[in-house]
Amino acid sequence: MSVTDVDTQTRAGIPAISTNTIVLILFSGALGTMAFDIFGKVISPLLGYGSLSPVGLARSFLGSIGLPKSAAYGNLMHLFLVGMLAYPIGWLFIARPFFAKLVPALPWVIGSVLYGVGLWVFAIGGITTIAGLKPFLGFGTITWVSLVGHVIFGIVAAATVVYLERLQNR
Repeated sequence: MSVTDVDTQTRAGIPAISTNTIVLILFSGALGTMAFDIFGKVISPLLGYGSLSPVGLARSFLGSIGLPKSAAYGNLMHLFLVGMLAYPIGWLFIARPFFAKLVPALPWVIGSVLYGVGLWVFAIGGITTIAGLKPFLGFGTITWVSLVGHVIFGIVAAATVVYLERLQNR
């Protein structure tokens, strides 16, 4: 299935705004975030590669732009604003339509991997710099754990979208 093979999309590849789209955003974001966190906080450390700290990065970012940087705000930013809203919205309304227009036959899984790499560049290349940390965290081990985590997020979120859209179209 390519990134353009979904009947519920408009001609531009952008889904209509509806209750179903909002549920799709929240559910795909929740599953993608859970997969990211399970990999980054459980599987990676078990393999000896270290643990991701997305809440720590979110707190550093918040502090760098003058906002409160408590654990609660860091969790809100990582889990809800970024994981359940911004990243899945980026897939549905920016990345997937972009790939559909640029390379219509591109399989969704390849598009989701590319999207995950883009999220990694944004988060670990850009947000870390704004937060006052080394860009790409100095290219240490955690940089590559983060790359895998973001790619996992992209794949799981996109797979959830594909699955739920197929169910809706039955």
